[in-house]
Amino acid sequence: MSGKGVVVRAETGMGDDGTVASTENKRGRQTARDMVLSLLVILLGAGFVYLLVPHDDSLDPVRPISYDVELVTARRAAPYPVAAPVGLPDTWRATSVDYKRQSDLGAVWHLGFMDPDDQYAAVEQSDGQPEKFIGSVTHGAEPADRTQTVGGEEWERYEGAKYDALVRRESGVTTVVTGTASFDSLARLAAALEAERAGESGEPLETGASGED
Repeated sequence: MSGKGVVVRAETGMGDDGTVASTENKRGRQTARDMVLSLLVILLGAGFVYLLVPHDDSLDPVRPISYDVELVTARRAAPYPVAAPVGLPDTWRATSVDYKRQSDLGAVWHLGFMDPDDQYAAVEQSDGQPEKFIGSVTHGAEPADRTQTVGGEEWERYEGAKYDALVRRESGVTTVVTGTASFDSLARLAAALEAERAGESGEPLETGASGED
């Protein structure tokens, strides 16, 4: 009988103390270990491939856009002359453009840029209520109680925690040049603006950079 008992313990995995070895637990631990090792191999392989691929950190992360079509469309539809810069250096990169015929702020034209210092500057126009519009596009900037002469015209200066701005009010339209850019950059953008309606100028439309510094 004792010999048969020994055979039973060997077949069932039962030890002298009466415990049963868990084959499933061993397999589970082995599977988890294999998964971890496989993941490490994948990560090491991905890292090796990344090192082999050439990277140019000097590439500009900003993707400039063309706004010719949007500008022509806005100038045809807007109830006021739509402003856009002419002859800016190519270090000014257009990044966003939009025209809303109807909104809570009126008919709104927007054209955004990154300046040479990688700061944001935008042209905003509306025929709606001026103060509401100015507050919205400047994120609450307040009048600085002073003006700045740009291209022979007086612009109001606004200063804010997020954006500063240059503001010009004319009959039927408010033009705001605003953003995180310095007042010097805002003034340069404002000085380059030409406001037209479609068909007012016989000259070809020029919205690109001049190539000058």
